[in-house]
Amino acid sequence: MSEYQRILVVVRMIQSCRKAIQYGVSLARKYGSELYVIHSVYNPIGLKGWGLGSRELALEYEKSLKDSRRKLLTLIEDEKTQGMFIKELIREGAPTEEILKAIEEEKIDLLVMLAHEEGHVEHLFFGRSNDELVRKMPCSIMLVKKEPEAIAEGKEDE
Repeated sequence: MSEYQRILVVVRMIQSCRKAIQYGVSLARKYGSELYVIHSVYNPIGLKGWGLGSRELALEYEKSLKDSRRKLLTLIEDEKTQGMFIKELIREGAPTEEILKAIEEEKIDLLVMLAHEEGHVEHLFFGRSNDELVRKMPCSIMLVKKEPEAIAEGKEDE
């Protein structure tokens, strides 16, 4: 029996998470695990009581949800066509809460996510969830470091 039967990869800024997804795929192959990929989309306008909701903002938010799903599917498409089980989860809400819910619901054994300082944009959309997740984690966790040249060249948010 594998130590890791279900692996969850956290995807935030979609393009910068390629390395975390690669680790998740590699571990899933090694352990014969099911792979789950979660992207939690946070709506700071609708959830923090700012009262600034408008039709345009709502439409933009819906567009960002569709765009996130499309980009996520593109990243994992190759692995799925090669027969790997990958379940993609797009969740709306506070990232830490949504990730913890997914871990419980899907009975996740290992969480894989990038280990980096979140920038101002990530704080707005994701909060300080890396630190919070590590403290609340009910399963094993693997933090993946970004490659220094990707950070230096500004490629992490492409």
